[in-house]
Amino acid sequence: MSLYLGLDSSTQSLTAIVLDVDGNRTEAVFESSLQFDDALPQYGTRHGVLPRSEPSVAVSSPPLWADALDVMMARIAASGLDLQRLEAIAGSAQQHGSVYFNANAASLLAQLDPAHRPGAQLAPALSRLVAPIWMDSSTSAECAELTAALGGSTTLAERTGSRAFERFTGPQIRKFFKTDPAAYAATARIHLVSSFLASLLAGHDAPIDPGDASGTNLMDLATAQWWPAALEATSPSLGRKLPRIAPSWTIAGTLSRYWQRRHRLPPARVVSWSGDNPCSLIGTGLVREGVAAISLGTSDTIFGLMRAPRIDPTLTGHVFGAPTGDYMGLTCFANGSLARERVRDMFGLTWSGFSQALAATPPGNNGRVLLPWFDPEITPPVLVAGARRYGLAEDDGPGHVRGVVEGQMLSIARHSKWMGVEFDDIRATGGAAANREILQVMADVFGAEVHRFAVGNSACLGAALRARHAHAVAAGDDVSWDDIVRNVAATVDPVQPDPSRHAIYQELMSVHAACEAHALGRGPARAM
Repeated sequence: MSLYLGLDSSTQSLTAIVLDVDGNRTEAVFESSLQFDDALPQYGTRHGVLPRSEPSVAVSSPPLWADALDVMMARIAASGLDLQRLEAIAGSAQQHGSVYFNANAASLLAQLDPAHRPGAQLAPALSRLVAPIWMDSSTSAECAELTAALGGSTTLAERTGSRAFERFTGPQIRKFFKTDPAAYAATARIHLVSSFLASLLAGHDAPIDPGDASGTNLMDLATAQWWPAALEATSPSLGRKLPRIAPSWTIAGTLSRYWQRRHRLPPARVVSWSGDNPCSLIGTGLVREGVAAISLGTSDTIFGLMRAPRIDPTLTGHVFGAPTGDYMGLTCFANGSLARERVRDMFGLTWSGFSQALAATPPGNNGRVLLPWFDPEITPPVLVAGARRYGLAEDDGPGHVRGVVEGQMLSIARHSKWMGVEFDDIRATGGAAANREILQVMADVFGAEVHRFAVGNSACLGAALRARHAHAVAAGDDVSWDDIVRNVAATVDPVQPDPSRHAIYQELMSVHAACEAHALGRGPARAM
């Protein structure tokens, strides 16, 4: 019987899950979450972000993340679990954020005083007191510079998995070098949030795994190593400042003496951390092609495993490394739950009334199409917000309800075809996954069975499963990823597709594409 700890450091919170594994039985025996703002108010964050005067700038505090880890480890130590059975720890972290260490960091990490929290002790190790995070979109100029230096957006996507994105780490590093060259010169190591926290647990530098490294615009997908040309185009001597890239199951070390003495924890193996999206791939059980997860949250996201990297020709999708050693494709849509809420509120509906209106309207909406771009959209790129209606009257409430759901599902289906995978099984997560009528439209559009995912924090669960996998690999055990996720990444409430409705949506795909092309100024108006 062994215990495995998974941690997830998101934008706003830190979550922990402990799995108890005994043969073929795997059981979650501990789960806890803390909100940064509430648990550590002295840092002054709001929703995990430090106060900002510029909307495009978003930073947080590395000492905050370190102290949150300390609070969580104290909870685990007080849980009553037999922690001498704790074999391995792995983690998930918000992608794209970066932490900047000076030359003092190595000695400070190794000599933390167990009588005190880590945050204040780490502050002297930072060459930059704050960490830019994924919400920061202030690097458009740097993205343009990297794109020009590296042969254009298509070349950049083919080599790194994505065109230059403002939220990615490479452009953020370049901006830091340009705006504060002295602090950049004083930087000895640049970590991602994931490798920073793994280093804190191990007491020394931890590597970065390909899943998180591929969210930087700096990793060559083909080699899973840093791309020299991208490093050179970003900033001087960057290759010497970055940790090495190592497989996701790499053991970074054992839990340092600081954590052993402070919380009486055992010298468990510390597994390289990864990003939240790659960890969610494992936590939702997506370890074969043909299975996708659709997250219906503030933004809607579809992702799935890819055996070989395939690049989105529209350059809106992303390819990341997967913890399995494969790849994952991901496409994000900004108009998710907020668009559904906008329609609900426009017509004074409750969520129950929204569901009733959806169930009462015909599949295909009698050919009427709503492009629900109430906010600027990522996929497809739409800078000017505003819903576009085709054959749909502005006062038609039921038509808008079906229009927003069908418009979103058709868009997700169309803009995920670049992955080159036919999905026969879809796992639905996020708040709207509780709405069975929405899931029915999803099943009918894709022609695939849809399951609601039972566990709330799939990234944290994925981290715990990665800890188990890495421990097995280190022990020389021949264990498959199917064995790792079996009976753990569980789903409930299957929704079956209706073949006749799927046929309607197959015909509607071309109509939806034509409406989108017209709205983007790329095609003629559609006759109604």
